[in-house]
Amino acid sequence: MLLYATTRSSIQRFKVLIGRNLSSSPLSVATEFLHDNLRSTVKKNIIQKITKDDCKLWGIPECDMNDKYVSRYNVKEVLADPFELSAPLLERLNTSIRNDLIGTDHPVLQKAASYFFSDVESGKKVRPMIILLLSRALKNNSAIEARQYRLAQISEMIHTASLFHDDVIDGSVTRRGKPSVHTVFGNKMAILAGDYLLARASIALARLRDVDVVEIMSTIIEHLVKGEVMQLQVPPTYEHNSMLQYYLRKNFYKTASLMANSCKSAAILASVPPNIIQLSYDYGKHIGLAYQLVDDLLDFSLDSATLGKPSLNDLQAGIATAPVLFAAQIYPDVILPLIQRKFRHEGDTEIVLKYIRKTDALSKTKQLAQVHADLAIDAISTIKGDCIYKESLIRLAFHVVERTR
Repeated sequence: MLLYATTRSSIQRFKVLIGRNLSSSPLSVATEFLHDNLRSTVKKNIIQKITKDDCKLWGIPECDMNDKYVSRYNVKEVLADPFELSAPLLERLNTSIRNDLIGTDHPVLQKAASYFFSDVESGKKVRPMIILLLSRALKNNSAIEARQYRLAQISEMIHTASLFHDDVIDGSVTRRGKPSVHTVFGNKMAILAGDYLLARASIALARLRDVDVVEIMSTIIEHLVKGEVMQLQVPPTYEHNSMLQYYLRKNFYKTASLMANSCKSAAILASVPPNIIQLSYDYGKHIGLAYQLVDDLLDFSLDSATLGKPSLNDLQAGIATAPVLFAAQIYPDVILPLIQRKFRHEGDTEIVLKYIRKTDALSKTKQLAQVHADLAIDAISTIKGDCIYKESLIRLAFHVVERTR
């Protein structure tokens, strides 16, 4: 159904935050101990290992049920506001995408493809915001290069195309507080409009004339497909830790890969050293994982009007997210059978909600998001130099966890 272009991605060097011997692994790994405060409240450490098929195997930091993870950073004192700083840079983003990148002589396709680019206020634009703020932080406040601004546009187009496809697959009727594309134009046109956006993004990407960036950004599209396929399937095992690993790896493909690889590409275009490129990737990856965890949390916490899309949408689509998996850790006999049948029986949703409320599954989900936000701050703080744009990225990590929509 989807005419995605794929590419073989370069193997990324991943940190391994673990205190036990992994010598049996076929790949060499580096180890690093977690900060004492984090280590004291995390049962298992984060494992990141690349296998030959570029499939990330994730271990999940699990916060103790009786303890609360407290951030190591007091970012409320950071005054740099990422939204204020990025506002002038993002002001014309929708207009420039609509006018410069997705013009077509087919009126219906044009209207469908530009559906979310017709309103200046449409969407949070977190992805292009991160790219533009990071680009300035790496260049020490210098003006954004045309190629970096184009990269921000490309990332938003890829993200928007994925929303078109996701809403068809999930049957979502609203998005960003308005009817979803497929409810307005039909499923076929929504899919075609999403494919068209990807095609136009690919053309714009090729015009950046950077082979490494083209390969890295193309990998995002491959990951989006992998993540969607993983989401359609029931996790292959019902052992709790394995299900969490599967869930977080799926989140990386569906959400964090776009942020991580866009940040990496922005760093490459900034011509910074390899270690800064890796730190930029790490920042985007952990911001993306934190962002998706909070999205999954808000799905249980807010109504549809506040979210701008249907609440409990994942449950209704048969998807087990972090709150469900944390509740299953306490009540496996009740919840695991519901996960296996993808909540298809009448009353399954109400049962899951009941047992989530009986546990601290929601707070544990937020704690896990905070762990990743702190890891993002670790990465951006390691980059030398102090500037208002670097501070704004630190504050953005806090906002991702504390956001309410």
